[in-house]
Amino acid sequence: MDELNGRMMACQIMITGLIARVASEQRDPLRFLTDFRDEIKAVVNGVNIAGMDNTDRVRQFAQSSVDELFSLMKPPSTE
Repeated sequence: MDELNGRMMACQIMITGLIARVASEQRDPLRFLTDFRDEIKAVVNGVNIAGMDNTDRVRQFAQSSVDELFSLMKPPSTE
């Protein structure tokens, strides 16, 4: 389980870096990040989770992971 958690953390870090890189190349990075976050949340809400009794709990955890991922990003520099 620790290996899976480590891999998930590595994926989150990689995705955060990718999103930050793409956002920094946009004319309005905050708007891009907000739109992207909303799209990711919509995907999480629409994903079909099969084989589990309590899919709401899995979905809530996924939503909180998305929120945590975006909260780790610092605001763009003013320079």
